[in-house]
Amino acid sequence: MTIKLVVGECTLNVVSAYVPQAGLDKEIKRHFWEGLDEIVRSIPPVERLFIGGDFNGHIASSASGYTEVHGGFGFGERNGGGTSLLYFAKEFEQVIANSSFPKREEHLVTFKSSVARTQINYLLM
Repeated sequence: MTIKLVVGECTLNVVSAYVPQAGLDKEIKRHFWEGLDEIVRSIPPVERLFIGGDFNGHIASSASGYTEVHGGFGFGERNGGGTSLLYFAKEFEQVIANSSFPKREEHLVTFKSSVARTQINYLLM
């Protein structure tokens, strides 16, 4: 979902994203990333862009290889979904905002079950 807001002289584009969950076919995920790529490319560079959502990936606590988009504050270990998100952020010069400052673990974890604690929700700016 995309919303365009004009606030004074500034145009803001807010995108809400939900990456297909783990275990689904790679083709479905590829289709999602291509669609998001198309949306972002359609936004003029002079407009602001915020992307938030459930990216079903883990960017990890280490910014290794992605210091320009990952602030070094994350949770857990990187997986394929996290690598896709980091690559996307790098491609479009977006920063993963919630990796840019330290937080207590209970504020990092965005999904918790009886067997797992993960961070899968992110805000890109």
